[in-house]
Amino acid sequence: MLRTGPREMQSHDNNNQKVYPQPMDESGKQNKDSMEALISKIFSNISSLKAAYIQLQEAHTPYDPDQIQAADKLVIEELMKLSELKHSYRDNNPKITSATPQDLRLVAEIQEQQSLLKTYEVMVKKFQSQIQTRDSEIVQMQQQIQESTQRKLKLEKKLKQRGLFSKEPEDSEEENNFFSVELTPNLFSSAVDTLYKSIHDFSKPLINMMKAAGWDLDAAANAIEPAVVYARRAHKKYAFESHICQRMFSGFHEKSFSVEAGGLSTSNEGFFHQFLAVRVMDPLDILSQNPDSVFGKFCRMKYLLVVHPKMEGSFFGNVDQRNYVMSGGHPRTPFYQAFLKLAKSIWMLHRLAYSFDPKVKVFQVRNGSKFSEVYMDSVVKNIISGEEDQIPKVGLMVMPGFMIGESVIRSQVYLSGVKCAE
Repeated sequence: MLRTGPREMQSHDNNNQKVYPQPMDESGKQNKDSMEALISKIFSNISSLKAAYIQLQEAHTPYDPDQIQAADKLVIEELMKLSELKHSYRDNNPKITSATPQDLRLVAEIQEQQSLLKTYEVMVKKFQSQIQTRDSEIVQMQQQIQESTQRKLKLEKKLKQRGLFSKEPEDSEEENNFFSVELTPNLFSSAVDTLYKSIHDFSKPLINMMKAAGWDLDAAANAIEPAVVYARRAHKKYAFESHICQRMFSGFHEKSFSVEAGGLSTSNEGFFHQFLAVRVMDPLDILSQNPDSVFGKFCRMKYLLVVHPKMEGSFFGNVDQRNYVMSGGHPRTPFYQAFLKLAKSIWMLHRLAYSFDPKVKVFQVRNGSKFSEVYMDSVVKNIISGEEDQIPKVGLMVMPGFMIGESVIRSQVYLSGVKCAE
């Protein structure tokens, strides 16, 4: 009998054992390759999502609805791809058992990317809300534009019926915004500045014609206000500007401006519409369309008041122009056209003053009054007082002041007896 020993048993066990080293290595390598491919796809999608998000941001500045919609579509597509990757990973890896440190690291990275996705989703929803708000604002603005256009057409029709506006607006930016002007204190302040410039511009040809006609300008200035002590002889021009201003503002406190209304509305809105009607038109064109309109009567009245017959006779050698105006005409001479610019400026200021509720108040400054920085501006800026404690006094009021509610537009004055810095 043969004896069996441990050697034989060991050999038998080794023959019965099944070992598959190569298939197990290939399976591990496949899992590793599959995981690396998944991570690569995730990183690629995240990069694409960032690019789409940047496009979405750029589409808002400047605001472009078409680009926003396209960028929003890209963001959604990338989010859907990432969602598909997430579901694919969960289906292939239902439960992680005996996870290795490498597997845990991959899971942490995936969780981090999922958190980023939630952040992007929140931001996309925010942008979508902003887009809806902008779209709503655009619709509202379009409705306002349509309503403004309808009001414009109605107002033009009314003004045509009253003879104040009878030509189509030209294709200029200012005239396209004909009825888009807002009634504000700044608008009135701008009209005051325009009037002051018009007075200055009209006084220039008037003084030059007086010189050419041999007038004594010193005597004429002293006749307007004899008590003024001028710092320089050239400053006597302010006497003539003051004289023109006083004559032009005569009757300003009346709604009619000393002219019959002729059926024009005397409501605040009506005055503002009259301001708009003449704002962008040449005064001579207005008078050509309707010489006997309220504005035409106003121009004739003020011309006869400002330009004295003796003055006109010395300028032109006759008073034919004056007689033509008195008979209802409006001559096309350069001198009369220069006057019409002044007349239009103060007419517009009067219309604006009565457009406000309550209306704008005008205040004048008497000659000899003490200078007040609250209510007055000196037309000469580089003045030097005679004594430190002495308050300068007003020699001439060149332009009155105005009060719009609590706001003050200061009067323009010439101070008597002061010196000017070199």
